[in-house]
Amino acid sequence: MSLFLKYSDMWDMDLGGRDRSREIPHWFGNLAWIVIGGLCKLLFRYRVDNRQKLRAFQGAEGALVICNHTSFFDVVFMYLAARPKQWVRLMGRDTLFGNAGGLLGQILSRVGAFPVKRDTADMTSIKRAVRMLKNDELVGILPEGTRRGKTDRVASIHAGVSVIARMAKVPILPMTVRGVEKIKNKGERVRFPKVTVDYGDPILVSDFDFLPKEERVEACTWYAMRESFALFYRVPAEDVDMVALFPETRDYAPVFAEHPIPHHTSDELACAARAARAEKEAKAAAKAVGAAAKAEGVERE
Repeated sequence: MSLFLKYSDMWDMDLGGRDRSREIPHWFGNLAWIVIGGLCKLLFRYRVDNRQKLRAFQGAEGALVICNHTSFFDVVFMYLAARPKQWVRLMGRDTLFGNAGGLLGQILSRVGAFPVKRDTADMTSIKRAVRMLKNDELVGILPEGTRRGKTDRVASIHAGVSVIARMAKVPILPMTVRGVEKIKNKGERVRFPKVTVDYGDPILVSDFDFLPKEERVEACTWYAMRESFALFYRVPAEDVDMVALFPETRDYAPVFAEHPIPHHTSDELACAARAARAEKEAKAAAKAVGAAAKAEGVERE
């Protein structure tokens, strides 16, 4: 049990993936899940729908989990919904980690979070996320970058999500958290609404290769965010008014109406990932056997 760790060191450690040789100690994350999860269950009676769509990737491959952003509580429920079997490595604004004299940074890092510099092409954070995903970990991102309706910033879509998924060769899994937007509105008292976490179906960045190269990642992120809002509003994705939600972002609805994106299930992609890994391991084993036989033949000569 490690009580003292430099929180910046934890950003480059593993958590819940295939390689666990240098992993963040679990004790704090487990304690946080019990205490915070218990309070949230009591206060918000939260439930998780379609969690099997997240669970399917356990032990199969990494996945990039995205969510629309309406409250600070989004990240809390993104984390809680995956536990206790999985961990979501949340990408958070870098300025949060220095709050309270670094105490918040210690807490966030202990549960697997890591920082990103907002409004920049933060290659350090992108490379960290890719490494985690290649280690079969889950990474959670809020592509809007700011809470909708809670700040003066105009909501926009950050295409870095699809860049990371393409580099790591993992699916994007849309999700939403309904009810958290009612917890606290400016000038109003705190409320305790029922909260529901809901997962959608995974999306492959490669399915957008029919588009011009310069449009693919933006279009993929746009599509994935539309899926998250469809879950949030409980409507078909085609009924989500993305122009109203993102007035400064290109509307790709006509493109996808003409060229529908293939539908995938988590089980399908997880099964394919396991088969690909088994094939790779079989080839590596055969190669090792061949090399050993060749070396033995040389020795006999």
